[in-house]
Amino acid sequence: MLFAVQILAILLAALSMTAALGHALEMPGKLRLAQEHYLAVQPIYYPGFTIGGGLGEIGTILVSAVLALMLPPGSAASGLAWAACASALTVHALYWLLVHPVNRFWLKDSEVDAASQGFFAIGAGDQAGGDWTALRDRWERGHAIRAVFATLALVLLAASVAIA
Repeated sequence: MLFAVQILAILLAALSMTAALGHALEMPGKLRLAQEHYLAVQPIYYPGFTIGGGLGEIGTILVSAVLALMLPPGSAASGLAWAACASALTVHALYWLLVHPVNRFWLKDSEVDAASQGFFAIGAGDQAGGDWTALRDRWERGHAIRAVFATLALVLLAASVAIA
């Protein structure tokens, strides 16, 4: 059972990292786009990144906590799993604090499917506004920071598995 949880934790962390890292890697190219092109490209991320990334993030938080509880309390492996859980929580918190309000702004005039519409209705009072370049930079940098913490979560989980 422990082995299955370890593998699942790593797979979910990899899924979470992939979504965040994908955004970070395309940042240099997207920063060169004019406003009309940038705004035309933004809707392509929904719902794929929302569903896949969200499942990876929530899954990493939950499964890394379960893994930490399954390991001997106070052990280095347990500590690394808890650190991975904290890193995954940070990834998710950064989404809600930095990225989600900008997503709501980008999508305010877009038609999205019912599931996405419900998701992006969360935080109705928390919609970013202002200059499009400031919003773009917040969205892009938010994902770059998330990529760092998502990568850290994966590395910490791998280290936990390696020493368990």
